[in-house]
Amino acid sequence: MFKRLAVLFFAAMLPIVGLSAAFSAEPAKIVAFGDSLTAGYGLSPGESFPEKLEQSLQQKGHDVVIANAGVSGDTSSGGLQRLDWSVPDDTDLVILELGANDMLRGIAPSITRSNLDEMIAKLREREIEVLLVGMLAAPNLGPDYAEAFNPIYPELASEYELALYPFFLDGVAAQPQLLLGDGMHPNAEGVDRMVEGILPLVEAELAK
Repeated sequence: MFKRLAVLFFAAMLPIVGLSAAFSAEPAKIVAFGDSLTAGYGLSPGESFPEKLEQSLQQKGHDVVIANAGVSGDTSSGGLQRLDWSVPDDTDLVILELGANDMLRGIAPSITRSNLDEMIAKLREREIEVLLVGMLAAPNLGPDYAEAFNPIYPELASEYELALYPFFLDGVAAQPQLLLGDGMHPNAEGVDRMVEGILPLVEAELAK
């Protein structure tokens, strides 16, 4: 009789335990780590890339929170200096978007590559996944600079076996209707396009 009651008790408790586990599950933690393109330069609250990406993921049923660790004007050197304190240890995924300001300042691509390489290695040591976001050299910098700069991202992605979004401004660059008046930063509609482009890659990373 006692055994039968015990079986019935534990059978009744199983759904409660499962429900409790579901409610106690932590959301996936993502850090969007980059420059003004991540920070939301010139945009209103709620319009930045991390905010809109978080909203899109949640609308698709993902339990996720995204921290905006974008700093306007930041270079890859600046990012390397602040990486450790900008990315908490419980982070699941970092969307790494840096290098645009290096390019605009004409910084040697070898320096950019070295900084990104070190950041990826540091995150990997902490067992934090990385989604690498690429940038392309502006045409006015000439073919030699582009030849040295543009391969940085695909080569690092291949070396570390990372997911790569090749060009953060894909579909936005050189589209005046999707840019702010400076012709460089996305407006709210431009951010929508960026989120739409990168969303499948982020979902694939969350599925891991």
